[in-house]
Amino acid sequence: MTDLDAIYSNRILELAAAIPRSERLGNPDASATAHSKLCGSTVQVDLTMDGGVVTGYGQTVKACLLGQAAASVVGREIVGTPKKEMAEVAAKMRAMLKENGPPPGGRWADLAVLEPVRDYKARHTSTLLVFDAVLDAMAQIDAKRQHAASSEPA
Repeated sequence: MTDLDAIYSNRILELAAAIPRSERLGNPDASATAHSKLCGSTVQVDLTMDGGVVTGYGQTVKACLLGQAAASVVGREIVGTPKKEMAEVAAKMRAMLKENGPPPGGRWADLAVLEPVRDYKARHTSTLLVFDAVLDAMAQIDAKRQHAASSEPA
C-alpha cells in the first residue's frame, strides 16, 4: 500500500497551487461540470474548439489537492491539443489508476505524480474529474456540430 505522503507530495502541492486558466470563458462552444458525490469536489470547464483542436479553455476547480493537481496539468497543456489526444490522455489516466497502467508521457508526463493514487480507490473520482468534464464538453461540441450539419439544407 502506498504511503499517504507519496500522494500528497511537494510536486502535487506545487501543481495544485498554480492552476492555470482558472477563469471561465465568455463565449465557450461548450461547458461541462463533473462532480464527485463522495468528496464533494467539482470541476467546471469551458471549451472552444476549431477543427477538432482545443483553442480556448477555462476552468473553475473546487476540488481536493489531487483534483487540483490534475486540473493544473490539463489547464497548462490543453490548448492546442487535438480531441483524439485528449481522449487518449484521459483513457491513460483512467487505466493508470484503475488497471495499473503506465502514466501518460510526453508533455502530459507531470500526471505521473498522481500514480500513487491508484492504491486509494476513493480518490480516483476526484483525480479524474477534469478529464470527465473536458470529454463531456468535447462530446457536446461534437453533438452541436453534427446537429448543425444535419440541419443544413441540401
